[in-house]
Amino acid sequence: MVVIAHVSDTHIDSGERSVERTRRVVRYLAGLVRRPDVVLVTGDVADHGAESEYERVRGLVDLPSPVLFCPGNHDVREAFRKVLLGDEPDGSPVNRAHRVGGALFAMCDSSIPGRDDGLLADETLDWLEAELSAAADLPAFVCFHHPPLVLGTPYVDGIRQFSEDRLARLVARHPQVVALLCGHAHTAAATTFAGRPLLVAPGVVSTSTLPFESDAIVDLGQPPMLAFHVLHEDRRLTTHYRVAP
Repeated sequence: MVVIAHVSDTHIDSGERSVERTRRVVRYLAGLVRRPDVVLVTGDVADHGAESEYERVRGLVDLPSPVLFCPGNHDVREAFRKVLLGDEPDGSPVNRAHRVGGALFAMCDSSIPGRDDGLLADETLDWLEAELSAAADLPAFVCFHHPPLVLGTPYVDGIRQFSEDRLARLVARHPQVVALLCGHAHTAAATTFAGRPLLVAPGVVSTSTLPFESDAIVDLGQPPMLAFHVLHEDRRLTTHYRVAP
């Protein structure tokens, strides 16, 4: 059994609210009787993409489990690379593959610099194809920030990941893909994409309201949440959503 903690949209800035909400999630994870095999953070790690914000993130996510990141539309690739990954800063897509707990986690960059909507660039799709082909024997999770389909939240749906048919064809070629994991929507959601589960982590910094709940776009009063994905021995996946107390 592989336990995956899935966190998204911390939006760390220079204030204390985002830091405190993220600290609640980290404290909850640190207090578990069994630590997760891996912690995924699917984008909008920082609110403005400043190096100082990523420095704050590094100080917050001090966990015994591996912590894997991919960027969102609020992140800036150069600063993200330099501070979180220790790489030379450049503006190309930030794509990283990790093998943890006998599974492959492909952390893909769906951001488009200067825009809020998302897209997996051709070089990202080529990279993903190669990584999945090289690990055809492992259960695989394809992770990115922007959901590649409509979720029923009008504001988020307008800035989702587009040109998703290319990703769907790629996933269809790789039966070892267990699920696609993303954030961006600031709401816990589950649906399917290309015949696989598409699981959306709730937002740490805020919660999006559904159009039949409120006319407001976000609710700042809801507590921070996270998801746990449990990969069973038979490659069946179970997802649980939890509030960070």
